[in-house]
Amino acid sequence: MLGFCRGSVRLCLVLMLASCDANVVIQRDAQFDVTYDDTVTSDNQTIYSYNHTVSRNKTEGVRVSVELLSESTQSPVLFVVRQKQAVLSFQVPLILRGLYQRKYQYTQVGRTLCQPPTKAVSETQFFYVDVSTLSSAGVHYQLRVSRVDSFTLQTDKKFSFNATPSQPQFFKYVFPDGVDTVIVKVNSQKNFPCSVMSIQDIQCPVYDLDNNVAFIGMYQTMTTTAAITVQRKDFPSNSFYVVVVVKTEDEACGGPLRFYPLLPDELLDAGNRSKTLDVIVSPAINSEVYVMGMLFCLGIFLSFYLLTFLVACLENKRMNRKREGLLNVDTSPAETGKAPVSPYEYGSFADNGSTLSSEAVTDSLASADGNYGYMERSLESVSRSRQESLSSVEEDDYDTLADIDSDKNIVRTKKFLCVSDLARKDKRILSKKYQIYFWNIATIAVFYALPVIQLVITYQTVVNVTGNQDICYYNFLCAHPLGALSSFNNILSNLGYVLLGLLFLLIVLQRDILHNRALERNDSAALECGIPKHFGLYYAMGTALMMEGLLSACYHVCPNYTNFQFDTSFMYMIAGLCMLKLYQKRHPDINASAYSAYACLAAVIFFSVLGVVFGKGNTAFWIIFSVIHILATMLLSTQLYYMGRWRLDSGILRRMLYVIYTDCIRQCSGPMYIDRMVLLVMGNIVNWSLAAYGLIKRPNDFASYLLAIAICNLLLYFAFYIIMKLRSGERIQCLALVCILFTAVVWGFALFFFFQGLSTWQKTPAESREHNRECILLSFFDDHDIWHFLSSIAMFGSFLVLLTMDDDLDTVQRDKIYVF
Repeated sequence: MLGFCRGSVRLCLVLMLASCDANVVIQRDAQFDVTYDDTVTSDNQTIYSYNHTVSRNKTEGVRVSVELLSESTQSPVLFVVRQKQAVLSFQVPLILRGLYQRKYQYTQVGRTLCQPPTKAVSETQFFYVDVSTLSSAGVHYQLRVSRVDSFTLQTDKKFSFNATPSQPQFFKYVFPDGVDTVIVKVNSQKNFPCSVMSIQDIQCPVYDLDNNVAFIGMYQTMTTTAAITVQRKDFPSNSFYVVVVVKTEDEACGGPLRFYPLLPDELLDAGNRSKTLDVIVSPAINSEVYVMGMLFCLGIFLSFYLLTFLVACLENKRMNRKREGLLNVDTSPAETGKAPVSPYEYGSFADNGSTLSSEAVTDSLASADGNYGYMERSLESVSRSRQESLSSVEEDDYDTLADIDSDKNIVRTKKFLCVSDLARKDKRILSKKYQIYFWNIATIAVFYALPVIQLVITYQTVVNVTGNQDICYYNFLCAHPLGALSSFNNILSNLGYVLLGLLFLLIVLQRDILHNRALERNDSAALECGIPKHFGLYYAMGTALMMEGLLSACYHVCPNYTNFQFDTSFMYMIAGLCMLKLYQKRHPDINASAYSAYACLAAVIFFSVLGVVFGKGNTAFWIIFSVIHILATMLLSTQLYYMGRWRLDSGILRRMLYVIYTDCIRQCSGPMYIDRMVLLVMGNIVNWSLAAYGLIKRPNDFASYLLAIAICNLLLYFAFYIIMKLRSGERIQCLALVCILFTAVVWGFALFFFFQGLSTWQKTPAESREHNRECILLSFFDDHDIWHFLSSIAMFGSFLVLLTMDDDLDTVQRDKIYVF
């Protein structure tokens, strides 16, 4: 045993002596800003010793630059930089990997040394650069260590620099006194090469290579623009590093992808990937701007509550004067020979027909005399007719008439229909039917909103934890954080949808209450005149507007293509409900039920999701969707033209051929319902054109394309309704006309700001940031926030138009109001 130990000791001594003879360690004192031209082999190792003074109040950057001069080497050269509290090592040539294991070789490497903070006022620190290799042949290299004069960035001062994948750059920034939030902006004149901007805490090591820059801190890819808002509370040292890295490939920024290497270990030439960039750090807004933004947002929309109250008071005062004037003229029924004026027709604000207070009777002095004959009808006959209609009422999806099918065919296929022909069902049953719209959408809202809120909170948490700011498509030049939220201003600007939706619900509620009071008094005007009053769809529209605000706010917590449907789902609902309300006004008996309407809207949202996920560049999807779009248009056109009096069964083709033979071949006769035919022909032209556009262009933003289809059909139907209303000799009252003009102007300005396009998830996050712009209102709101303001006001105005546009008919008998 003792002999074995002695032999082991002799062997170790021999190996140590051999090692000393084989490896020669050369240590030399080196100077800053001096280039050392040297050669290294496996038999020698060179250590360069540097010293510099480190100050607590001033941070001086140190940069190590290496270039390999030998053309080909069997083994790389290893450089190890040993500091007091950190170690940095890298090899030359440097190998960086891209997608699909592509390998890129760099012979020029430059790295900035991490500078840990010192507690002493001033001290001298040493660091060493060790150079070694396993190559038996000599490897020629150049080494240069230099000071970085502009290592610490100054507030509001632009600094320019160059970077490559193997020569990243990082700089230090210290929060000045009184500044709690800054925005770091990096810009470049060139889109490519793709680069990454990262914000990291003051600690070693600094992750400044393409393969590790995402390990810590906040980061985002960039082409020409990057911006990150940084808060003092996230950095205990009151300072941070701004790291800029150029990527080895451009695919992450939307650039072309290089060819796949023929051999697995083939090294690719990276080419010239140098990029010139500018960095500037500016103070962000303070708390006073936040308060001003919130007060401005509240003030804008609460002013509509005040305006509504003032208009209601003025209308009440006007109606009181009108009533006093009528009482002075008509002293008594015996003297005038006319029946007393109905309090519903000329009542106070609580019972009048003001367009803001109720959807009840509104009349003018000029039209009062012409309706006295109708007012003299006894209430007994009205009550008797209502009781008769109650005796045999059945409710189903479309038809609840007490008549047999032949009677429905006779009534609904008349050439000229009046509202009285399509308002024969009992009002109470129809009111319950249309109230289902409200309760259904309220239920949908709860079940839809809760998982949405949970999901966007998860999105925001992931962004905050990982620091990956490519997940969300903000306007980073105007994204003001608050708490855990990254862009509070985009969320706050959606408040208008909620407040104005609530105001619309209050207006509808007051109209509903006043109308019910008139019905309880058996007021003949409320029973027999005007468009039948059903408020269920109005309640559903107001609820949908409020939900649009909530879900749009949820979408803007972290906007991206996977949750864009949150922002559009209730837009489809609003467009569909508005079209249904327009149709219901003159077709109350045959309007679609809530179940069938929401089922159709669910199908629309289903296709929206499919389009977002599978529609991009998928020809098969666009063919299928276009065919379904055209078929749905034709089926709906048939349903509207024949007022539901047709059947889709096995005999449909035989009946179609018979109609073509009798109306086109046997005798050439025009359509019986010309007005309806004009609307449906125009609607088919618009929808077929939109289907053809989608099939040919295949737009990437399928959700917006689908919303455009809904809006185009709504505008077409609304324009047709207004034209036919005027063509029928009806008039639009002053308040409704003001609402129409005001809404049209606001929609115009709103669309202008909408099409500014501050970000787009149809492109990569880096390309989207090219569209980012500074705030334009109160240094707090951007163009998209103004779109939120104006579009919420425009939607509210559109709802008021639907609510008030037929108030001129409240004293006209229903058998004199035409259906179109």
